[in-house]
Amino acid sequence: MFFLEIFQDAFFAALAGIGFASISNPPKQAYKYCAFIAGMGHATRFILMNSSLHWGIINASFIAALVIGCLAVLLSSYAKCPPETFSFPSLLPMIPGIYAYHTIEGLVFCLSAQKEELFNHYLYLCASNGFTCSFDILGMVLGVTVPIFIFKKFSFRVTRYNN
Repeated sequence: MFFLEIFQDAFFAALAGIGFASISNPPKQAYKYCAFIAGMGHATRFILMNSSLHWGIINASFIAALVIGCLAVLLSSYAKCPPETFSFPSLLPMIPGIYAYHTIEGLVFCLSAQKEELFNHYLYLCASNGFTCSFDILGMVLGVTVPIFIFKKFSFRVTRYNN
């Protein structure tokens, strides 16, 4: 049953990865790589968070972003595209939207609170969700760019043509 949940999570992340990739108009052969990388990255985060490991969202997203970055660098030679073509659309399905939503919700409720204890409660919710969202996104950006910088020579060579 857990395997089915992993597959379902990867499948919907792959669909979202294709959708986000279509915004930047990549070559047609890039779509299958975007789908695969997005699915593998999201499945990695899902496994780390929902298995017996019980990792938090920030650490799991960082490791998943490392997986996305490494796969993007490795698969970029097959598609003859820069790794960024695959990595950034693959990250977008992992954006912690619920934390961003609760941050703004806490801010709005904070501004409309009539009592000090309600204001403090909503300020706490705004700050807590805002920090979680911010550090999750920061971890994902760092995680996806580290492999690209480490394998810079390899990833840059991918787009050169041999004359």
